[in-house]
Amino acid sequence: MKDVGLWTISKVVLNHSHPCCPEQAEMLKQHMDLSMFVRRTIETHEEAGIRPSKTYQSFVAAAGSHRELGFIEKDVRNYITREVRNFSEEDDAKEFGKSRAAFEYFRDVVSFDTTYNTNRYNLVLGSFVGVNYHG
Repeated sequence: MKDVGLWTISKVVLNHSHPCCPEQAEMLKQHMDLSMFVRRTIETHEEAGIRPSKTYQSFVAAAGSHRELGFIEKDVRNYITREVRNFSEEDDAKEFGKSRAAFEYFRDVVSFDTTYNTNRYNLVLGSFVGVNYHG
């Protein structure tokens, strides 16, 4: 019932249509929190190229069971998407800023992407050969 832009509660039903499971309450979103150790481990694994599923399985193995963890694999993926990859985007933005400053000074910028063509081991080779104006 709506009255003058405010909502008024007219009836409250406290019965649930299913049994409550207090032992599963820790899996509710508001109870899930990644510790600093877990966050740093996720970041380290991401930098090393370890898949999120493998990272999560390492936590499960250390804890003995996924029920012993206060988070699920999706939380690991979300942390990577929201936190870890955002830092690299910020770093890219800083580098572009440095490139702009270098362009203002030197009137030239070289950008070199070594991830373009990798071999079957995902290794890259970047070779710079040349002479600058200093001789």
